[in-house]
Amino acid sequence: MDGVLVLDKPGGITSHDAVNRLRRITGERSIGHLGTLDPMATGVLPMLLGRMTRLAQFYLHCEKDYEGEICLGFATDTYDATGEPTGLAHEVNCSEAQIREVAGQFVGVIEQTPPSYSAKKIAGVPAYKLARKKQTVELKPVKVEIKKFEIAGVQGDRVAFRAQVASGTYLRSLAHDMGQQLGVGGHLASLRRTAVGEFRIEDACGFEDLQAQGQVSEGSLTLHNIRYRTLEMPSEISQYLRHPRTLLPGFPSVTAPPETLPRLLNGNSVNLPEFSSAKLVKVFRNQTELIAIVQRVAGTLFQPKVVLGSAQEQPVEMVQP
Repeated sequence: MDGVLVLDKPGGITSHDAVNRLRRITGERSIGHLGTLDPMATGVLPMLLGRMTRLAQFYLHCEKDYEGEICLGFATDTYDATGEPTGLAHEVNCSEAQIREVAGQFVGVIEQTPPSYSAKKIAGVPAYKLARKKQTVELKPVKVEIKKFEIAGVQGDRVAFRAQVASGTYLRSLAHDMGQQLGVGGHLASLRRTAVGEFRIEDACGFEDLQAQGQVSEGSLTLHNIRYRTLEMPSEISQYLRHPRTLLPGFPSVTAPPETLPRLLNGNSVNLPEFSSAKLVKVFRNQTELIAIVQRVAGTLFQPKVVLGSAQEQPVEMVQP
């Protein structure tokens, strides 16, 4: 099974748990996700199935959008609500104006220290494993970019926010550091991811949707008045797969002429005169089958960087509306 699915991850499970659960539902063993979500967090977790896992390299630096809530008054060892308080609780007398002023200081490229309970490695060992053993964890600050950090509302010791960040940013550290700046301590109380690159929460489905039976008689997706049906795919799954033409919208796309298909599918370079200024191009066999991502090597000559199709395969079935 090949495709991209936007999962609305529930709270209480790891991203790896979500992958394993999807494997059981779909029967597909080759599944990867884009951007780890902490167990406490919910929301957008894009899943790449089958050969689409080869696209992960093109999503390494995509932006992520979040909404959540910070609890002021005390910090925790994990920087979120799952951890143990560190130190005494403080009375919170911060005004909304103070909170907004401090929040503004975190916008832009800043240095941020990852939480001790994180997957960052120290001498090859994940930091969280050392932290769980109560060993000293010293992580160096790293540069991250916070493109947007807006305060949506303040009620008592609770601060609702919306944020857009570059890859590698920890929202737990942002909550912790903000509490420190305000002098009262703080931790991340809740977090929901609303977007990863082009994948939005509005397009996400839950496990309950994937497991539902008899919702549709045939899995289909629509784009430009064209539906397509993937072969040998459970209907309750295929209706949630993203249309291949919507993936990597920043890359131009082309439908390959039949005579170029053998060269492309065997990893050989092809000439694409109309894309002389593009670095990467999506190549389709037809309206729905993404078969390769090619990279410009010189002039109008493009070399396959990722091949997703096979010369021996039959194209996906086209269905007219």
